[in-house]
Amino acid sequence: MNNTSPLPTEALQRVTDRLVLLNHTQLPRWLDDAARTAQQAADALGVRLGQIAKSIVFRREADDVAVLVVTSGDLRVDETKVRAIACAGGGKLGRADADFVKARTGFSIGGVAPLAHATPVVTLIDAQLFRFDEIWAAAGHPHAVFCLSPHQLQTLTGAPVHDVTVA
Repeated sequence: MNNTSPLPTEALQRVTDRLVLLNHTQLPRWLDDAARTAQQAADALGVRLGQIAKSIVFRREADDVAVLVVTSGDLRVDETKVRAIACAGGGKLGRADADFVKARTGFSIGGVAPLAHATPVVTLIDAQLFRFDEIWAAAGHPHAVFCLSPHQLQTLTGAPVHDVTVA
């Protein structure tokens, strides 16, 4: 693992610029191998699976808005809980395909960062991330991650914290 990308991408640069703008001192790190899954990221970083802040994107059907859930890598998202929060008053929450994710967030699946999205998204942070002092999130590319605390994640994104995982 090293601190610089051999091939900077627009998405990685967008995340880096946002982190600098928000005065976050932990800038993205480039991993030698791609970390498209939470397990791959945990293995590459030598951390617990739960410390990986994985990004799961849904499609709110009423207005075609992306709903991003940031949760611990060792847990599954409960779609019923997410729907109750993101579709208050009813409505459907659908799965987001790769094209939808790329169009709404500006990131490809496997590198969806919790911030610096291409369009406004609804972001929810899972309360279970607060089990850890240090977590790692994707930085816009499957080879790029950055370190932060759950509290910093909430501050950087302005997102609310909810219980959105399967019990």
